[in-house]
Amino acid sequence: MRTMPFIIVNEAFERVASYGLMPNMIFYLMEVYHMESVTGTSILSVWSALSNGLSIVGAFIADSYLGRFRVIALGSLSTLLGMVFLWLTSIFPQLRPSSCNELDTSCNPATPTQLALLFSCFGLLSIGSGCIRPCSMAFGADQLNHDRRTLNNQRLIDSYFNWYYASASMSTVVSFTVVVYIQDQYGWQVGFSVPVLFMVCSAVMFLLGSSLYVKVKVGESPFSGFIQVLVVAFKNRKVNLSHDDCYNHSHGMDRVELTENLRFLNKACVIKDSNTDPWNLSTVEKVESLKSLIRIAPIWSSGILLFTTSSQSYPTLQAKTMNRHITSGFEIPPASFVLFMVLTLTIWLAFYDRVLVPILTKHTHQPRGLHPKNPNGNRATNLSHCHGGVCHRGNHKAPRGKVG
Repeated sequence: MRTMPFIIVNEAFERVASYGLMPNMIFYLMEVYHMESVTGTSILSVWSALSNGLSIVGAFIADSYLGRFRVIALGSLSTLLGMVFLWLTSIFPQLRPSSCNELDTSCNPATPTQLALLFSCFGLLSIGSGCIRPCSMAFGADQLNHDRRTLNNQRLIDSYFNWYYASASMSTVVSFTVVVYIQDQYGWQVGFSVPVLFMVCSAVMFLLGSSLYVKVKVGESPFSGFIQVLVVAFKNRKVNLSHDDCYNHSHGMDRVELTENLRFLNKACVIKDSNTDPWNLSTVEKVESLKSLIRIAPIWSSGILLFTTSSQSYPTLQAKTMNRHITSGFEIPPASFVLFMVLTLTIWLAFYDRVLVPILTKHTHQPRGLHPKNPNGNRATNLSHCHGGVCHRGNHKAPRGKVG
């Protein structure tokens, strides 16, 4: 348990630093790099997609080659370099386009070198996110699973996950409020220096615990096992399954029984001869793991459109046109409006779990209140997007200065 603070603080500070850059980045591209809102939003969408997509690559490298500790360390260094270079673009005029002339409506666009530096910053940040986020939680679990005092102690494992998610949530709140407010009030130079400081603390805290960490040896990646199952099942496509077949089980793992759904994959683990090469004979455990991945894919896909729309910068641009004054001296930053979605989700989860579930369970006889396949969530999301589109259209039609 001595290593838990280092891991949790590393992830918390990394989230504050990374999430603190994203909400206001559309304004940085528009005001400093003179980009149109559509162009800036497209760039940020590619950046977000790259950051999330590289998580698969980072997990594969950690499992198959370098291990989680090295991947997190490399990711921390990459994120720090990306933030430092981005900070430098706000300090040195040579690294960004010149300011617009008030007497001239046209602005000088960014040069290819300036854009290359900007995109390099985004690339380094994406690499860092792809290394840290898929490995941080699993690396913390490694410390508990290999500690004899906590072996089979589910309470400590549950406590770790609770603290992990609590710190991640608080980091999101801090980044969407404090960091965003500093950027709005004190400018880009000071605003970008704050994430840099948080990222320095994140990297230093993680490396300070290096001698205490349990570093699990690199093994076979599950992705390789999935490919082997597909290859062997294709080779054995002409094999007829029967109840008398013998199946190959992994040694040193909890025994898993073969299920009857997706039966064509069962052909990958049928013992035909003495050849135990993994590209000729898979195991029941690998087959069932691939089946679990296939079964959960539709659930993942149901959130694709939701995450696609919620990750856009248009709500931030729309919030900037509103009257955001709480008092005459305080105005909510437009990028902080994302926090309302986080708070709404938190309140709704508590309300659903404590109030609605007991009531719905009596009528639906479902332990979770509603069936997991119930589409009401997607319907509510569609209605919210339609409402947002109507409001956005109304803002364009309203006279300037009358919005909000």
